[in-house]
Amino acid sequence: MKINGANQTNFNPYKNQIQKQADYKKSVQQQDQLEISTQAMKLQENTKVNPKREAYVQEIKNQVESGQYKIDYEKTAQKMIGFWSKQ
Repeated sequence: MKINGANQTNFNPYKNQIQKQADYKKSVQQQDQLEISTQAMKLQENTKVNPKREAYVQEIKNQVESGQYKIDYEKTAQKMIGFWSKQ
């Protein structure tokens, strides 16, 4: 019986395992996926700007920039008191 050393060219005990892993990786090519829950979709819809509110804010911005916006200090103070007294 002739025994060749470890330098045999065709001897790899893990060759079948390596081939199976390579075949499996080729057959299973995963793609990235994104799933958005219904709650998240509802939250995204709530972030849309109300056109009436946007027009109101733009009107105030224009008044502030032109110097025509007048602050009602008493009304502001009453709202602050009301807010802090509720908490």
